[in-house]
Amino acid sequence: MQIRILKSKIHRVTVTEADLNYIGSITIDEDLMDAANLIENENVDVLNVNNGERFETYVIKGPRGSGQICLNGPAARKVVVGDIIIVISYALMDFEAAKKFSPSVIFPDTKNRIKN
Repeated sequence: MQIRILKSKIHRVTVTEADLNYIGSITIDEDLMDAANLIENENVDVLNVNNGERFETYVIKGPRGSGQICLNGPAARKVVVGDIIIVISYALMDFEAAKKFSPSVIFPDTKNRIKN
């Protein structure tokens, strides 16, 4: 049996940009992607702490060290700059393997940087 479990989570980052006229996705600083074990084009859920919106999109790389969190295309209507969001990805895994799996969960600082 396969089950869907939490794979990666970026907990509480601040939206730095919203670009309605860009092809849809979420742009994430590559440092945050690496720390959270996310890859480009990976499917993610975005949860907006400020307004309760929950939606699905995919990841594109943002400049490393920039702190960039940009919602693009239609998703830009679901946020405003300054909103706090949570980014989550899931994985399908064998039930027994899932019991031993540890997700990558990161808690960036207020500038969307990795805490040391």
